[in-house]
Amino acid sequence: MRYKNIIAAAAVSMMLTGCGLYNKYEKTVQEPANIFGSNVLSGSAAEDATVADMSWREFFTDPLLQNLIEQALANNTDLNTARINIEKSEISLKTKKLAYLPSVYFKPQGSLYSFDGATPTKSYTIPLDVSWDIDVFGSITNKKRAAKAALLQAQMTEESTRSNLISSIAQQYFYLQLLDRELEILTETDSLWKASLETMQALYDNGQAYSTAVNQQESSYLDVKLQIVSIKRSIRSSENDICSLLCITPQHIQRAHWGAEAQYHSASDKHLFEEKYMKIGVPAMMLERRPDIRLANYYMEEAFYNVQAARAAFFPSITLTGEAGWSNNSGLINPAKFLWQAIGSLSQPLFARGQIKGNYKTAQLTEENLKKKYVQAIIDAGNEVNEAISDCQSAREMHDYYHRQVEVLHEAYTGTHELMDNGKASYLEVLTAQESLLNAQLNEASNMYNGAQALISLYVALGGGTK
Repeated sequence: MRYKNIIAAAAVSMMLTGCGLYNKYEKTVQEPANIFGSNVLSGSAAEDATVADMSWREFFTDPLLQNLIEQALANNTDLNTARINIEKSEISLKTKKLAYLPSVYFKPQGSLYSFDGATPTKSYTIPLDVSWDIDVFGSITNKKRAAKAALLQAQMTEESTRSNLISSIAQQYFYLQLLDRELEILTETDSLWKASLETMQALYDNGQAYSTAVNQQESSYLDVKLQIVSIKRSIRSSENDICSLLCITPQHIQRAHWGAEAQYHSASDKHLFEEKYMKIGVPAMMLERRPDIRLANYYMEEAFYNVQAARAAFFPSITLTGEAGWSNNSGLINPAKFLWQAIGSLSQPLFARGQIKGNYKTAQLTEENLKKKYVQAIIDAGNEVNEAISDCQSAREMHDYYHRQVEVLHEAYTGTHELMDNGKASYLEVLTAQESLLNAQLNEASNMYNGAQALISLYVALGGGTK
C-alpha cells in the first residue's frame, strides 16, 4: 500500500509539473512606439478607410493593367509555389492531428521448419498490431499547434508573394509608360533638332556660321538618336520582365498611353496626390494587414510550441501496444486459435547524452531570436511607410516646379532659335536652350513615375494588395 501511495504521489507531481505544457501561445512582445516616425502624422481610429483598404482593382483602375495583374495571379510561378506550400502545410497539420489516434498494422507471418529431414512444421500468425502514444505531457498537442502555426506562415507567405507580385507588375507597367513617354519626347526632339541641324548647315553654306557650330549641332542630334536606341532596348527588356512575371513567352505588352490614367500621369494637375491615396491610418492597422508582420508573429507562435514540445521530452512517454489475431504457434495445433495481448510501457529519460537538454535550450534561443526579429520587422515596416510618404511628398512638391520649368525652357528655346535665325543669338545659346529643355522634359516625366512608384510602395507598405 505504501508503494502505491508513492507511485500515485509521483504521478500527480509529474502531472502538476507538466500541466503548463498545454498553455496556448500569447504574444508578449511589445511593439515599438511611434512606428511611422515623428515627421509622419497618422490618423485616428475613427478615420475613414486608408489607402490599404482599397482592393488592388480599386487602386489600379487601368483595365490593361488589371488584366496583366490577373494573368500574373493565375500563372506566376512563385505565387503557385506559395499555394502548393499551403497545401503541404495542410497535409502536415492533418498528419499531426491524426497522431492522437492509434496506429494499426496488419502483419501476417508464416514459416516452415524441418530438422534432419523430418516432416516440416508449419506455423503462421495473422495478427493486427496496435500502438497508441498517450499524450499525457502535451508532446503531440504542441507539435500539432506548431504545425498549425506553420500553416498560417505558409498562408502569410502566399499573401506577401501576392502583394509583392501586384506591386512588381504595376511598377513595371508604369515604367513601360515612362519609357514610352521618354521615347515620345526624344522622337519629338529628334525632329526639332534635325530641323536645327538643317538650319545650321544652311547658315554654314551661306557663310553665316562656322563648321564647329554644325559639328556640335550634329553631335547633339546624334546623342538623341543614341538615346532613342537605348530607350527602345529598355522597353524590350521591361516587356520581357513582365512576361517573366506572367510566365509567358516574350511578347509585346499592351498598355495605355502615358497620361491616359489621370490617377498617375496627369501632367497638368496632381490627381496622383489626392488625399484618398495619402491616408495611412494608425500603425495598428498596418500591423493587422501586413503579411510579413503577421508572418513574424506566427514564427514566434511556432517557436513557442516547439519550446513546449522540447520541454515535454523531459517527461515520461506512455505507450500502449497490443496484438490480436489467429495463430498456431506456441504449441497450438491447426486450425489456428484466437490470440491477443496488451502491453503498456512508460519510458522516462534519465541520461540522453545531453540531447534533450540541448534541444530544449536551442528551441528557447530560437524563440528569443524570433522575438527580436519581430520587433525589427515592425521597425522596417514603419521605415518603409516613412520613406514612401517622404517620396510622395517630394514628388508632389517638385511636380509644379518641373512643369513650370518645362514651360519656361520651351519658351526660351523657341525665342533663342528665332534670335539665331535673325542673327541675334549664337549657336551655343541654341544648343544650351534645346538641351536644357530636353533634360527638363525627361525630369518631369521621371518625377511623375517616381511619384507613382512611391504611391505603390506606400500602398504595399501599409498592407494593401493582399486581397
